[in-house]
Amino acid sequence: MPVVQVNIKDGRTLDQKRELVSRITDALVDVCGAARDRVHVIINEVAEESWGRGGQLLSDIAAIAVREKERK
Repeated sequence: MPVVQVNIKDGRTLDQKRELVSRITDALVDVCGAARDRVHVIINEVAEESWGRGGQLLSDIAAIAVREKERK
């Protein structure tokens, strides 16, 4: 029983999540020979203020980008 966990920033639509689950499932079926009905995909949505990159929260990185764009 393959289980795949995907951590993504929140804000994806239901259709995008459906497509993601479908494609990941297809890949496991094609590459690993897994039975389609045995593949589990868990989507963990994370808010920007709970995700860091390069020592900064994504929410802070986004705010800096907005301020820089407004200055131009």
